[in-house]
Parts: sequence; structure tokens; C-alpha cells
Amino acid sequence: MATSESGSDQTSSALSDSFHTPYYCEENVYFLCKKLSASGTAAADGSDLFVVFISNEKKQTPLWNQKASKRADGVVLWDYHAICVQRKKEGDTPLLVWDLDSSLPYPSPLTSYVSETFQPSFQLFSEFQRFYRIVHAPIFLRYFASDRRHMKDSVGNWTAEPPKYEPIVAEDGTVHNLNEYNEIHAADVMTDAGDFLNAVFTQRLGAVINENQLEEFFSKIP
Repeated sequence: MATSESGSDQTSSALSDSFHTPYYCEENVYFLCKKLSASGTAAADGSDLFVVFISNEKKQTPLWNQKASKRADGVVLWDYHAICVQRKKEGDTPLLVWDLDSSLPYPSPLTSYVSETFQPSFQLFSEFQRFYRIVHAPIFLRYFASDRRHMKDSVGNWTAEPPKYEPIVAEDGTVHNLNEYNEIHAADVMTDAGDFLNAVFTQRLGAVINENQLEEFFSKIP
């Protein structure tokens, strides 16, 4: 017997199933931001949404509870990953994570997502330490572009089946700049909260922080 879903469950299910393409997290999060805004789940202008790219200089980023994993603990070593964080203006869980590739509840509170996905108590070698590029969604939706070149091998074959829709082109006509978002270096990390906030709301590539700053800096976003 089928069970009925609540209104919020139906919304979450529709948002996760309608446009997700495995291994194209940057495009998935692009359309997720649009869907959240259009559905009324987020502000109409996307002002309460932030795109977060997770990576490091070695492009070896361990995340737990991932649908793509074949391991019991759900860990995957991604070259990079992209998620959406919503900073709600009201409610008991003002910070929510929307991760289309996670097996965790969708969405998840930021605190529990960090605990279950990043496993902070797990000691990582330095080459696996994660860094985070945070970009305000309205800026990301204007400037991001990908022609999917990174998903082809040396002879031009797809390494994973691409989405059926046309590649994303930026408002200014740029056809590919994904590498500018997912290349993240420790030297780019910001330590001042004021500088972080200014960069997130004004810069095309947002701001880079480390894992220890993640929850603290998000809590400072107005």
C-alpha cells in the first residue's frame, strides 16, 4: 500500500527528482536554486540561497553519506562537490543544506549535515582537508557557465552521460568557467568575517573559507 506524503515531503521530492543528473553537481545546484525560488521554498530572488563548492588543491575531497558510494559508510572521494545552503529568515532551523547527492534527509540542518557528511572527528591527512567557496545564488545564476568539457575523456567520449538540456551559458555570453569555481586553494581562505561577507555578496567567485569557519561564518550572514 502506498503512503501519502506531506506537502513539504512532496515539494522536496519534486525538487530532487525533476532535474538531477548524477556527476553534474554544479548544474544540478544551478537549477535547484531556480526551482527553490520559483516554488516559493526560497525567496523569489534567491537572496536567501548560497552555492557552496567543496574541494581542495589535490581535488581529493572525502564526503560521507553519498548516494554514489558503494561502501557501507557512504563515503566518496570527490574531486569537488557543490551544494546549496539556505539561510532562512525565520524558523527553528535557519540554516538548511540542499544536497541532491546525499542520502541524508533533504534538506538537512547545516549542523547535522556537517556532522554526518564531513565527519569532523575523523582525522584527515592534509591533502584531504576540505575548503569551501561560497557564492551568493543570485550572482552565481548570472555568471556561472559550463560547456561540460571536464566530463569528456582525451578522445572526446563522455565519462558520464550529460543532461538532456543545453549547456548553461552565463548572461555575459561566457560558455565555460566551472574551473574558476571548483579550483580552491588554501591561500584563498579569508579569516575576517567582514571581508567574507563583503566578498560573498559582491564578488563573482564569492569567498573561500576553511571547515572550522563554515558554521560560524554562515551564522553571520544577515
